[in-house]
Amino acid sequence: MNSSSHGQVLRATAAYTIRRSGRFLVTELLSPHRISSTSSISGGQRDYLKFLVNHQSCEGSGHLDLHRKISAVGQAGYHREVCESLGLPSEQTAVMGTAANMNYAAVRVEKFEETSVCAAVTAGVHGNAARAADPATWQETDQGWQPVNPHSGTINTILIIECPLTPGALARSVVTMTEGKSAALAELAIGSRSSQHLATGTGTDQFAIAAPLDPRRKERESTSPHSKLGELIGRAVLEATKEALRWQNGLEPSYTRGVIEALGRFGLTLDGVRESIKAQLSDADFELFAKNEKSALYDPNVGAGCHAFAAVVDRIEYGAIPRGLASETLRQQAANIATSVAAKPSEWPRFHDALTVDEADLVAVVPRAIALGWKAKWT
Repeated sequence: MNSSSHGQVLRATAAYTIRRSGRFLVTELLSPHRISSTSSISGGQRDYLKFLVNHQSCEGSGHLDLHRKISAVGQAGYHREVCESLGLPSEQTAVMGTAANMNYAAVRVEKFEETSVCAAVTAGVHGNAARAADPATWQETDQGWQPVNPHSGTINTILIIECPLTPGALARSVVTMTEGKSAALAELAIGSRSSQHLATGTGTDQFAIAAPLDPRRKERESTSPHSKLGELIGRAVLEATKEALRWQNGLEPSYTRGVIEALGRFGLTLDGVRESIKAQLSDADFELFAKNEKSALYDPNVGAGCHAFAAVVDRIEYGAIPRGLASETLRQQAANIATSVAAKPSEWPRFHDALTVDEADLVAVVPRAIALGWKAKWT
């Protein structure tokens, strides 16, 4: 593949072209740009790069042969192999890799007057979504990385800011871009895979940001959210990240209303919910529930109650609500969930009286509340 002549064009301007071909997404810079990237070989700040490459370097799980191959040739060797396969000069190319499918790449352009920003994002979070300060599973030593993280999932962002930036503004754009990505995960209530907290990214996120070097134009000095340019960066990244996650992981906002989506980060599993509900219902009641499980677990009011329950658990964890009030406060939330399942608001006092919270397992009350509500719904 010669990126200047092959592939589907996703965006073309006088300054750059974004093309997709197979496992590769290639941005060709047609004029000089100042670039900041995480590329292992040509990363940091550069002003001589001509190509920004994102590509699917492996499948999401079980692709051990390729992992061993990449490990054997090293980052520099693999960088050269990718560039050679594309017919690109390795010394002028920034490369990012991911398990995400390039067909799911999302391109978002935001404009205000003469200013434009373009974000091209691939994203996957089911494997290694993480929050900053979570317990880490990687350690870099003098001998290399140990152990290797077995999980997949990466958010890769190519961000083209279509106006010149000062070096400081380019650096600040990394912060704004990251905040936009984290805002997307917050909107979708993505939980970390290594703690009970909401995720802020994944452990393998990468980026390449480019802004033109044009002496005829004034360099912008601010990319913070207080500036219109910062707003465009944040919005482009947020919307492109959500769109990429919709395609890669099926994470549409309505899907995230479910019980497991709201409370899975606290250890609640679908099998555990089923088992707990089955233990509390008659065979006939559970058979009816099983046939209508999705309707019950994705009911909007039930989802709202579970997200409210999760928010209260967070506030307890972060010290905003005294831990001594955890049992009673969550008991109220559980009664709300039971009421929503039963669709009988008048039964709230009875549900509240019937439910108790185990402080050793705060979310265990939720499937009990669902069973209690289901039992009451048709009686």
